[in-house]
Amino acid sequence: MKLMTEMKLMKLMSKGELTRAAILDVALETASKHGLEGLTIGVLAEQMQMSKSGVFAHFGSREDLQIETLKLYHQHFEQEVFYPSMIQARGLPRLRSMFQLWTALVTREIAAGCIYISGAIEYDDREGMIRNELVMMVKAWQNALRRATEQAIELGQLQKDTNPEQIVYEMYGLILALHHDARFLQKTGSVDRAEFGFNRMIGSYAP
Repeated sequence: MKLMTEMKLMKLMSKGELTRAAILDVALETASKHGLEGLTIGVLAEQMQMSKSGVFAHFGSREDLQIETLKLYHQHFEQEVFYPSMIQARGLPRLRSMFQLWTALVTREIAAGCIYISGAIEYDDREGMIRNELVMMVKAWQNALRRATEQAIELGQLQKDTNPEQIVYEMYGLILALHHDARFLQKTGSVDRAEFGFNRMIGSYAP
């Protein structure tokens, strides 16, 4: 079904739109490996076997290219983690799905890297549109996690005095530890430890 939808969309897209989409796909792959700062018009032109002016024609500036690449990553994140979780029952089932799918995505990205995590390192002390866009996306995801936690509390699945902010904080901590140990230290069993940590955390807040 997904493949058929993509094929229909491709038929509706103009040649220029198809080229732009292809450039962004390569840009996302490049940014995942080398960070958003490693993304340049020149690098993409070489990878796409196009002239710099040809690539530049699709994006007003390098910053525009970086932002559009970031938006594409966000779309992929929503499709793989957020939307599938939204069809789960409110509360803990939804929160568990969010964590499990998030973990699965980070695990698949180990060979390249998570743009949310690498982007936070690249732009933690920089001002500008790229940082603002990244912060907005991460906060939107944290808000979704917080809302699922609040629903679990409302439904009596977690203790009434549970702090949703603390739940989100601990979940993020587990994901960061997973990314660090699996990617940097190349430790085996990191996914199992992350899942164990999540289950123990949720268990500690059980009513």
